[in-house]
Amino acid sequence: MAAALQVLRHLARAPLGPLLWGGPLARLASSMALAEQARQLFESTVGAVLPGPMLQRVLSLDPDSGELKVRDRSFQLRQNVYLVGFGKAVLGMAAAAEELLGQHLVQGVISVPKGIRAAMEHAGKQEMLLKPHSRIQVFEGAEDNLPDRDALRAALAIRQLAEGLTADDLLLVLISGGGSALLPAPIPPVTLEEKQTLTKLLAARGATIQELNTIRKALSQLKGGGLAQAAYPAQVVSLILSDVVGDPVEVIASGPTVASIHSVQDCLHILNRYGLRAALPRSVKTVLARADSDPHGPHTCGHVLNVILGSNALALAEAQKQAEALGYRAVVLSTAIQGDVKSVAQFYGLLARVAGARLALPGAGASVEEDDRLCELAADLQLPDLQLKEALEAVVGAQGPVCLLAGGEPTVQLQGSGKGGRNQELALRVAAELGQWPLGTVDVLFLSGGTDGQDGPTEAAGAWVRPELSSQATAEGLDVATFLAHNDSHTFFCRFQGGAHLLHTGLTGTNVMDAHFLFLQPQ
Repeated sequence: MAAALQVLRHLARAPLGPLLWGGPLARLASSMALAEQARQLFESTVGAVLPGPMLQRVLSLDPDSGELKVRDRSFQLRQNVYLVGFGKAVLGMAAAAEELLGQHLVQGVISVPKGIRAAMEHAGKQEMLLKPHSRIQVFEGAEDNLPDRDALRAALAIRQLAEGLTADDLLLVLISGGGSALLPAPIPPVTLEEKQTLTKLLAARGATIQELNTIRKALSQLKGGGLAQAAYPAQVVSLILSDVVGDPVEVIASGPTVASIHSVQDCLHILNRYGLRAALPRSVKTVLARADSDPHGPHTCGHVLNVILGSNALALAEAQKQAEALGYRAVVLSTAIQGDVKSVAQFYGLLARVAGARLALPGAGASVEEDDRLCELAADLQLPDLQLKEALEAVVGAQGPVCLLAGGEPTVQLQGSGKGGRNQELALRVAAELGQWPLGTVDVLFLSGGTDGQDGPTEAAGAWVRPELSSQATAEGLDVATFLAHNDSHTFFCRFQGGAHLLHTGLTGTNVMDAHFLFLQPQ
């Protein structure tokens, strides 16, 4: 892209350049430059939450005394540290932890996504890889973020390690997004296939990550505090990279080191909501009935220290800083974007219209009806930290380009059998919304990307779009509405303009949900 921009700038300086530069060529160059800035900003966002630097901010070891400091807590090490981990970012976290702990680390077991070591090696990310003589055993599994037999073997190895610990030991638990799929250990007689089928049905009907994890915990040996119980009486330090809105430790990876606060009745309520209770296999009914009559009551986790290592908020704070360095007036709208992707797209589409009107004509703004409708959409999404008023005020006061930043994890209700992910679908839906309104003299670009570098079962992290996408797609014989109806956003972006709008980063080695950028630039 940088080379293409140089060519365009060279043409602008040529004899006919000024004639072209004020028309289509100028708009093309502006579009490419804006897209390149969006990509750079996304990379900066991801860079702020890479495992190594984050872990070093939280852990420190005094080599002389053998004292490990975890924020304001201290632990005496004497070759008594064991390590387990599960998640998309855990390979890099484990490499950094082993480097820090040195000879104090006795043994470790981690469960990471299938193919991640080869991907990191291919990308030249040596800092994400364990050393050749590492004491940490690596299991790869959960292809396409779905629990499988490989992940089950890893979970059982992790349970075995934890159960062998004593009161003199310290268990370091590394957790990141994708941890639920990488730690499947269903309570017998529930089989992995039965649990997997139930999870797929819930996800396809639009269940939230919180609802999915409530069910997973009730059917798991290790989730909902089960891992902490297995490790007792050892001390447990859990370092968590959050991929859940609001960073609730009991929800991230289904809370393996946090006592579950949910009851069987909570599970039944969720299953009723999505019309699945009557279709439950006998094994699931057996486990839920057994838990309901447990005379011991809920477990406690008083021997555990849970620490949030990194989050979407931390990533967006870095993005805001980098956007300001690029000359944008940058505002973080929310780190809690969730809800149906259609509603989220409508919100972003109208936000672009309302904010763009204020930026083009300060003091004029959009119509009262549009302002009211935007507030209604925001209220429907129920975002606890939404800074909409502050963002619109910043737009009015801006003397130049604006970047509105947000993060979270919208949900997609599957209606078709296409290929895509929530970021690509959100971007395509936002493009459809942007194409409905004239945006005047303001350039607009929207980008949505998953910080783990993988959006659904695709090799893309997400996509970026502009208002003219729908009309350009029609000229190429592509109907946006048809692709959306089949949840086939990835196929669309692969075909549209040769895939130029796809965001490719490769697996990043981290995961703090998604990042959304809305750029508004006066022409």
